[in-house]
Amino acid sequence: MKMTEALRKLWARPEENGKASDVEDPRPVPRKTAALPSILQPYLGASRALPKLTPTNLRRFAETPVPRRAINVIKDKVASFDWQIRLKRHYTLEQVPDAEMKMRALRMALEEPNSTDSFRTLLEQVLEDLLVGGYGAIEMELTGNLEQPFQLWPVDGATILINPQWDGRPDSPRFAQATGLAGTGQILLTDEELMYLRMNPRTHTPFGLGPLEVAFETVNSFLAAHRFAGKLASNAVVQYALWLNETTPAQHDRLIRWWQDEIEGTGRVPILSTEQKPEVLRFASGTDADLRLSWQEFLIRMIGNSFSLPPMMLGLENDVNRSTAEAMSDEAFRSAVLPVAKLVTEHITRDLFAKRLGWREFEFVFNDLEAPDELASVQIQTALLQAGVLTVDEVRAMRGLAPMASPAPIEEGGVPIVDAQAAE
Repeated sequence: MKMTEALRKLWARPEENGKASDVEDPRPVPRKTAALPSILQPYLGASRALPKLTPTNLRRFAETPVPRRAINVIKDKVASFDWQIRLKRHYTLEQVPDAEMKMRALRMALEEPNSTDSFRTLLEQVLEDLLVGGYGAIEMELTGNLEQPFQLWPVDGATILINPQWDGRPDSPRFAQATGLAGTGQILLTDEELMYLRMNPRTHTPFGLGPLEVAFETVNSFLAAHRFAGKLASNAVVQYALWLNETTPAQHDRLIRWWQDEIEGTGRVPILSTEQKPEVLRFASGTDADLRLSWQEFLIRMIGNSFSLPPMMLGLENDVNRSTAEAMSDEAFRSAVLPVAKLVTEHITRDLFAKRLGWREFEFVFNDLEAPDELASVQIQTALLQAGVLTVDEVRAMRGLAPMASPAPIEEGGVPIVDAQAAE
């Protein structure tokens, strides 16, 4: 049995291996894409589908300290946002039948997108691919269960091929996954089966452009300079030498033994008596300039520019004080975190809710997305309340809370009026 066939059998579902599961899954949905196809063999291309020509080193660069810090600053912030499902602005609860039940079902399905992932772990995997290569992919499959209408799986975006001749129909293949597995080869996916996120979309290519792709050469230069500085700093060779002119080999050996036995490590003052003054030869300056620290600092700044992050977020705090730190933190939120969060919300609303489910009256939003901290959010909402722009229930909806219960009317005698049917 070949290695690929053995792995396929190992990863197959229990029913595919001829063994029925003891516990029935109330939402059995077959996954169409392959999990972890890159562990078997390199991705394959096709004549009518375009693979993205991304260097393999991008994955390795993403595991080095500075790019990893830049990725985590954006990814962890977006993945930790609180979120909610709500009606779009031009819809009301009276216009949408079973709106509360549908919103509850959407939230339950997103909180448990599949049998292994939570919403955060699913989103972190997609954001990782999005920031590394500009491709984030999620497979969407309907369950037929109204209580949990769909299931989602993260897909390796590097294995997704795009059909440039897609005719625009939702039921025609727009994407393909190059699995490299024997017997499958490519898995065709329609537009409504795959959510494909792109950063920096352009007209001359169907693919996006990730921040780490922009910083590819800079990261490569930084790693080279970092390795050179590490070798130089760990080199134990002394930077100075003592030159004695016109000495015999016997005198040379005697001087070495005397230095090692009497002077080295003792702290004594060495005294030499020679006809000519010894000359000190310096091999290198031995300062921080040899480590090229200024060059490394410049490269870190360039990596931060690629991710739209200020250098402070990557550990360069020399030119940061208390007055500028808050401004830089706000800039990082609005230039790096906010666009990625908006991209995720728009794709979930359009691709999942509208295209896949057909529920166009709902939208996915992150709470307090416009404010980088809780205090600023409270101040903005309080000002809007005082100005009469928003009501209490609208502010509660923005924060993902239920509307306040209406107080019961009071009779003339001071006893609240209670509706008997409502009380039952």
